[in-house]
Amino acid sequence: MWICMVYNETDTNVDFRLCQDFGLILSVFSLIYLLVCFPLGLCYNALLVVVNLSNKVSMTMPDVYFVNMAIAGLVLNLVAPVELLSSTFTRWHAWEYNNEVYITLLILFNISSLVIMYSTTLLSLDYYIERALPRTYMSSVYNTKHVCGFIWGGAVLTSFSSLLFYVCNHISTKMVECSKMQNKEAADAIMMFIGYVVPAVAVLYAFVLILRIRKESTPLDQDSARLDPSIHRLLLASVCVQFVLWTPYYMTLLVHTIAGTPGYSSYIHYFPTYYFLRCVSKLLAFSSSFAMPLMYRQMNKNFSNKLQRLLRRLHCRDQSCPHERSTVQQVVT
Repeated sequence: MWICMVYNETDTNVDFRLCQDFGLILSVFSLIYLLVCFPLGLCYNALLVVVNLSNKVSMTMPDVYFVNMAIAGLVLNLVAPVELLSSTFTRWHAWEYNNEVYITLLILFNISSLVIMYSTTLLSLDYYIERALPRTYMSSVYNTKHVCGFIWGGAVLTSFSSLLFYVCNHISTKMVECSKMQNKEAADAIMMFIGYVVPAVAVLYAFVLILRIRKESTPLDQDSARLDPSIHRLLLASVCVQFVLWTPYYMTLLVHTIAGTPGYSSYIHYFPTYYFLRCVSKLLAFSSSFAMPLMYRQMNKNFSNKLQRLLRRLHCRDQSCPHERSTVQQVVT
């Protein structure tokens, strides 16, 4: 791997062999992901989106957020093969990509990560609103759809800093404005703060409020119009899994930011252990694209019913089904 060749010029043969071993382990992990996790994530994310959008009437507020995360997961599924089949992750790489492709992948990855983290955060807050104020318009499906639109717009605007960094690296360095923006550590610090710190604080605050509500049970808890109790378990599991899978990636951004500040050595980027952990953290981040739809499939009680209705609808597309004929007769009479 390229990082091993750079590192070997200034260190011992033992360290070089360590780097080679890390490279082999990373190659195996990458291939396992591409063979197992990638097809599962692609199929289940697409299934989650299609099933829910084909049953829009029965969609709830959590369903909208999970569809939003599934769309972001599909974007991650598009990015994963391009990165994992390059020399950065595997010795048996299929291709190399230039700076233009790299910055495009970076922007798509950042947008997806922001959408996933903020969808998880707002799901927590809206769940609290739903429990505290049932039968209100605040956490309705209609509002949630508009909120998800703002999430994507905000993610695109936030990732715009990466685009500026790329553009400024390709024009004259004599321009004062661009010379000040040629700092990837600053872009990583922005992503660390906006993409991780803010959602983490918001989720913690939402969980404190939810726990307070659960301790103060009221007759409203028996309201049939409230969300299914299983949604609480799904919410807790999804938040925990998302933060477990994304925290290592954002920690590497923090290390990169600190190492890039004056007074710190920049050679940390060439340490085999750091390079290996950085790649593994990105693999874990990619893993969120298949972990989330699998959890939703297993823990959402209504998903199976929606899937069965969709399959019956597809089966009856070319022929009139008995239940449809009876429905039509009832309407006529």
